[in-house]
Amino acid sequence: MFTVKNGPFTETAADAVLVGLFDKPLKFEGVLEPLDQAFSGNLTELVKNGDVSAKKGEAAIVPTLGYLQAKRLVFAGLGKDKETDFHVIHEAVTKAAKLAEKSGLESIAVILDSFVTENVTAVEAAEAVFEAWFLAQFHYTGYRTPGNEPEKLLTSVLVFTESDPAEVKAACKVGQTMAMGTNTARRLTATPSNMMTASDLADHAQELAGRYKFEIEVLEREDMEKIGMGAFLAVAQGSVAPPKMITLKYKPHEDWENVLTFVGKGITFDTGGYSIKSKEGIVGMKTDMGGAAAVLGAMEIIGELQPDQPVMAVIAATDNVISANAFKPDDVITSLSGKTIEIKNTDAEGRLVLADAVTYAKQQRAGKIIDVATLTGGVIIALGKDKTGAITNNEPFFEQVLEASRESGEMIWQLPLTEHDKKRIRSSDVADLNNSPGRDGHAIMGGGFIGEFAEDTPWVHLDIAGSAEMSPGVMTRTLAILALSEVESE
Repeated sequence: MFTVKNGPFTETAADAVLVGLFDKPLKFEGVLEPLDQAFSGNLTELVKNGDVSAKKGEAAIVPTLGYLQAKRLVFAGLGKDKETDFHVIHEAVTKAAKLAEKSGLESIAVILDSFVTENVTAVEAAEAVFEAWFLAQFHYTGYRTPGNEPEKLLTSVLVFTESDPAEVKAACKVGQTMAMGTNTARRLTATPSNMMTASDLADHAQELAGRYKFEIEVLEREDMEKIGMGAFLAVAQGSVAPPKMITLKYKPHEDWENVLTFVGKGITFDTGGYSIKSKEGIVGMKTDMGGAAAVLGAMEIIGELQPDQPVMAVIAATDNVISANAFKPDDVITSLSGKTIEIKNTDAEGRLVLADAVTYAKQQRAGKIIDVATLTGGVIIALGKDKTGAITNNEPFFEQVLEASRESGEMIWQLPLTEHDKKRIRSSDVADLNNSPGRDGHAIMGGGFIGEFAEDTPWVHLDIAGSAEMSPGVMTRTLAILALSEVESE
């Protein structure tokens, strides 16, 4: 798809040419001087008239009117060059791509050096441009009857730069891959629950395993019964759909110790069980497998980019429904770890399936664990929808996760887990743990419950209940970036 050239961009016949503009004040000079010359200075007039702006986040599309072989120019405003970074480029290109989408582009050319500053290299700019562009192109059309208009897809990308073509092309692929893995997570999350069951998630994992040579294991109900996965099975026991505990292993070499592990909550629909949700709250619960989707999206990126460190994914997939067989408040269940749990709230089911998933991951030699889950409404009350809540038992590991989130632009915010909180989680008269010890500090209670099963293994909990609603596919890129970096052992 990508062709990188060191040559004159004015001769391309692409459907559109993407240009980054800095506000300094805006002049078509340097790399963009040939563009203005081709237009006999008329681009400068467009700027003076306000038709084109270099202000941060502004975008414009103009026809070339025969001045160039390309049909259109798409401008992305970047603001002051000294203030421009990866995220500024990302935001600007997202806006520009959304605007250009209406034109049904099949080919684009990018003047990459128009995005380069003292702070941003051509390689960084390439990754930002194409991650943003392909993220912006995602649409979930679902099951609508298709119209008569043929869908136009982007099939050709020309990149013009004075930098090393091989390095730039590799960066273009990284940006596209990050976007496509995130878009996979978005698609999985958006699919209706009757078409995205635990079996469907297992099928998707199987397809990834075949494509990227991952090792895969899918535990069935009878397998879980044999090993005593009682917390997960309690949630699953009300459903006629078979539960699946899915494990993917990426092994770039023989060493399989201290493995970086992603654990995803895969509740394909959550009624709340006997602690049933309201009629308003139950709508949209097909997205309660957003954590599993993020993990699968990250594994797709890992399969494409082949990092050097081993990575494992563990996904607990089932639905949480009401039936004569469903678990009930006041039940006591025994988890895979042997710890017993008093059920106070059947709508606090995510922490139960993750408890057994974390324990199972440790049995499979997980050395560092990140669980990702649409876990609590409480995290939205505490942090809003633009931030992912985090809890950890290991500050150095958390700092590595935090750095990956800064690179991805997916904001996380650490919540405290105190000894007082732990006492509340253990406040049961009949069992070791209480799955719902009250509404106050609810996000901390949910995450801290999972921490009881992580124990001393370095662990970070990411509650995406709000951030996944605002940005479906959230944490996919953060997980992938962490896997692509060298995670240090503690």
